[in-house]
Amino acid sequence: MDFNSLHELLRTTYNEMIPLSENMAGIAKGIAGLGALFYIAMRVWSSLARAEPIDIFPLLRPFVLGFCILFFSTFVLGTINAVLSPIVRGTEQMVREQSNDLESLIRNRDHLEYEAMMRNPETAFLADQTKWDEKIDELGIIGVSDAVVIAGMYAERAAYNTKKWMMDQIYQLLELLYQAAGLTIDTIRTYFLIVLSILGPIVFAIGIWDGLGGSLTAWFSRYISVYLWLPVSSILTALLTKIQVLMLKKDIAMLEDPSFISDGSNWYYIIFFLIGIVGYFTVPTVAGWIIEAGGGMGNYGKNVNEQAKGTGGKAITGGKAAAAAGGAVVGNATGRIRGMLKKK
Repeated sequence: MDFNSLHELLRTTYNEMIPLSENMAGIAKGIAGLGALFYIAMRVWSSLARAEPIDIFPLLRPFVLGFCILFFSTFVLGTINAVLSPIVRGTEQMVREQSNDLESLIRNRDHLEYEAMMRNPETAFLADQTKWDEKIDELGIIGVSDAVVIAGMYAERAAYNTKKWMMDQIYQLLELLYQAAGLTIDTIRTYFLIVLSILGPIVFAIGIWDGLGGSLTAWFSRYISVYLWLPVSSILTALLTKIQVLMLKKDIAMLEDPSFISDGSNWYYIIFFLIGIVGYFTVPTVAGWIIEAGGGMGNYGKNVNEQAKGTGGKAITGGKAAAAAGGAVVGNATGRIRGMLKKK
């Protein structure tokens, strides 16, 4: 399977789905217009009530967000993608460079492994049909002892081919799962970006309303965090590919030694495929370390709540003190009135 073409298909799907955000512009305009009316009226009325001059600068916020809604796909998404796309291209270039080295090293390793087996008379007939035929011809007339030797050769060759076939199948299966894990992350990333892009105008319109401005900050942080999934996964791929390159170079160095005898074991390559499969599903967590989605607004709300609790506590304490003082005054006055009545 050509997984590169599937990744390119996801890019094309995202680019074709982006214009759908314009369909939400009409709904967003209504929400934004009503929010702007209340936003401006509240600030103008509060300034007039306090007999203060009207500050014009904060009143420009709804107009700026309205402009972003009108040209959302071009101005907002286009700007964010233009800023972040060089990061994606840079990490993909790292993967391509490592992949080119990997393919050439694999071919060189396989050739040297074949030559190492051919140097050893005990394994040459396993790797080459010509050596097999030559060894059969050396036996000449087949006797009982020769038949036992030939049977052992067939059994050894069958065991070698079975082991090689099983290793190839496991290697191909884990490589398929490794590529599928990367494709899964990319598909989920594309889905999240499409949802955030299509409903983005609605988020901008809601952000005009008082008390809901945090949704705008959360949208930006989540969009950037999800967009960075692809660079993070590319860095993981480049890392694992680099490790494979170093292992291949080590194998080639050993195979170039004439006294080295290869056993054809490639289990450590399979282990790194397993590590890569697990590593792909840590990509969202690592991207969240780069930019935390909504973390700033959460801390801001926490501080506001603490301030509110502190202010409320002080108010309750002050209320209790005032009530105690009032009770003391009323009690003292009541006692004096009773004393005067008894004297009369």
